[in-house]
Amino acid sequence: MTEGPAPTVPARRRQDTSHGAAALARRGGKVVISVLSVAILAVTWYGWHYIGDPNTGLTTTNVFADTEAHAKPLDGAVDILLVGQDSRTDAQGNPLPREVLDMLHAGVSDGELNTDTMILVHIPQNGKQAIAFSFPRDSWVELAGGFGKHKLNSAFVYAYTDKYRALQRQGMTDLKEADAQAKVAGRKNLIATIEKFIGKPGMIDRYAEVNLASFYEITKSIGGVEVCLKGPVKEAKSGVDLPGGQQTIEGVQALAFVRQRYGLPNYDLDRIARQQAFLSGLARKVISTDVLTSPVKIADLVAAVKKSVVLSQGWDLTEFAEQMRGLTGGNIEFHTIPTLGNANIGGADVLRVDPAQVAAEVARLTSDGETPAAPTSAQLPGAKAVTVELFDGSGSPALAGQLHAMLQGKGFTLAADQKLSTRNTTVVRYNPADDSAPALVKQALGTTAQAEPDRDVPAGHVRVLLGKDMRNSAAGPGGAPTSSPAKPPATSAPATPAAPPITAGGVPCVN
Repeated sequence: MTEGPAPTVPARRRQDTSHGAAALARRGGKVVISVLSVAILAVTWYGWHYIGDPNTGLTTTNVFADTEAHAKPLDGAVDILLVGQDSRTDAQGNPLPREVLDMLHAGVSDGELNTDTMILVHIPQNGKQAIAFSFPRDSWVELAGGFGKHKLNSAFVYAYTDKYRALQRQGMTDLKEADAQAKVAGRKNLIATIEKFIGKPGMIDRYAEVNLASFYEITKSIGGVEVCLKGPVKEAKSGVDLPGGQQTIEGVQALAFVRQRYGLPNYDLDRIARQQAFLSGLARKVISTDVLTSPVKIADLVAAVKKSVVLSQGWDLTEFAEQMRGLTGGNIEFHTIPTLGNANIGGADVLRVDPAQVAAEVARLTSDGETPAAPTSAQLPGAKAVTVELFDGSGSPALAGQLHAMLQGKGFTLAADQKLSTRNTTVVRYNPADDSAPALVKQALGTTAQAEPDRDVPAGHVRVLLGKDMRNSAAGPGGAPTSSPAKPPATSAPATPAAPPITAGGVPCVN
């Protein structure tokens, strides 16, 4: 289905600097609410019993090369990427009326297509539970498509821009068609970036995208969503004005509740907690007796979802509903990927993450009851193609030899070890063409050491400059030896402690 008119194409840049003070002021009220996409996980499970075939009237996008294979994943599990875009059109490309944008404090669209919310939902083969991972938009990651390191939320816009400009150079004058094709390219790049980031190529089977459209109608159609605030909040950019405590919100205030970013103690991480709390409440409400016994509410909700949601082609919602029959609210868990703290890179305020640590956490929570193979007892896939050069600056007489033997056991090729002057921190250097190699080495070492691209490193090699922090590091996922209690390196923040997961079985209080 054709989507909306082409927005202004943002200039391609080497560094993402969208979080400068001026940019923050300009974009203050423009955070997308992708939490509506939970309606897909609930309406389609039950709504088809009341309104007939939910597959009709949907807006779809062709983001998978083999649609049939992704429609029926071989492992039986379903993995859905839920995405929220900062767009001022509905799913069919129709611009939202000015009065609706004003009512929702949506601000003015300046043509940016950064992805504000990304949630990966994993549903095992038995369909009786769901694990959702939120990815902070400012996570500093390697983008797919050869665009280099940027914020995760720019994976879509870089590929969109390239495709849109290429189509114009080829002489395409239909701007709506160019926009539609560029959006497909952006979606594919976002999927590929997240799969690369979590170390699971080909994992994602489904894609769902929403924007500001119909949020007001969706929340009102089910009579609001129950949430809980630790204290009263009032903030001008989002328009939020709510008392503390447990309450039911809908329409404008529901949108403001999940859009607020400024004035929160933990900024985007608190906004993610808000989104997760709202998602849990929305899921709980949709699968409640109050909604499921009301054909009118279900019909209104499905109509609003069809107006605002874009789904990947080949997604049979009736079959999906059958698979999800056993799901209950308490079996839906929401997590946020581990992070390493804030940083400023190239003028951009970003959130530091360790891909190996994120991949390990995703693997742990998606093992579906099976114990993943311990990395200390088996070779790592892909290690054989990587040669590791150890430069020992740890000051320990035995550490380099222990690590040398461990890495060989993992399947890596080891060059002759070399000595360095004692240094404080460990650094992993790699050839820019081998962007996956350092993550593999860091996974084996069980370290969050900084990885630095270095053109002097031969292709296929990774240089590990061992520091004293490695000597004092506790054994990580790779089984690195330990001789004393863990001590974080002076230049590296420890991972943010994981908060207890939010479930759809209760009403969690959030900031």
